[in-house]
Amino acid sequence: MAYMRAGQALQNNKALFHAAKAYENAAMMLKEMKNLDGAAELMEKAAGMYREHGTPDTAALTLEKAAKMIETVKPARAVELYEHACEVVELEDRPRQAVNSLSQAAKLLVRMKEFDRAVSVLKRERTMYEEMENFPSVNRNLVYTGLVHIHRGDYVAADQVLQHGMRYPGFSDSDMYFGLSQLLTAYDEQDQDRVNSIVSTPLFTYMDNDIAINIRVTWRYPEYAKLAKSIRVPGGGGGGKKTASLDPGADDTRHQEEEEDEYAGGLC
Repeated sequence: MAYMRAGQALQNNKALFHAAKAYENAAMMLKEMKNLDGAAELMEKAAGMYREHGTPDTAALTLEKAAKMIETVKPARAVELYEHACEVVELEDRPRQAVNSLSQAAKLLVRMKEFDRAVSVLKRERTMYEEMENFPSVNRNLVYTGLVHIHRGDYVAADQVLQHGMRYPGFSDSDMYFGLSQLLTAYDEQDQDRVNSIVSTPLFTYMDNDIAINIRVTWRYPEYAKLAKSIRVPGGGGGGKKTASLDPGADDTRHQEEEEDEYAGGLC
């Protein structure tokens, strides 16, 4: 392949930036040929050259591109690439770019039902948001973490997340606090109807669309909304008596419940 030969020649001549570009082009060709493993490997190689050249932001973006190439077929490998991208820019004190990569990794882990690892990544993500004093994103992260704990079957950990959130400015007065608090109460009371009503509100239905920073990121998989929608109370019973919707706009979102539920039959 011409791009590979060009990349090797440029690398031998220490023209690392241009060599990386050549390897990226070669990776795009492999992607068109459906060789995603080879494409991701070349993208990672290019990222290493960008980093060595002194352009870590470009290196991280290249790793993110590689992850997006394979996230639907090899999500575990994509998680590794997202975490690598985070590490590259985190060392260069670029927290905004780092946390975006970490957020993508967390969502993939949720889709893979790797809930223990997801909790760990979400905690790291929340720490970054806290350091940036991005408290709206901290609040969303708390809700995401609570949902993951529920699917781990750990109500106590989910409640601890809610209580921990009280230390952050504005959380106790936010819709995030109210929604998570009501959800945990209904879950603890084993009231499935109440849970269904709560997770049908816009807070949970559209939570994946609420992006606080860097609008270049677009979520293609509403993982947390699906996670909320698939909550089942212990025992799987109907729970308490029928409860009216908490939000007058909830009926507008009920058609989304017809979507396939990826998490049905999970830990909860």
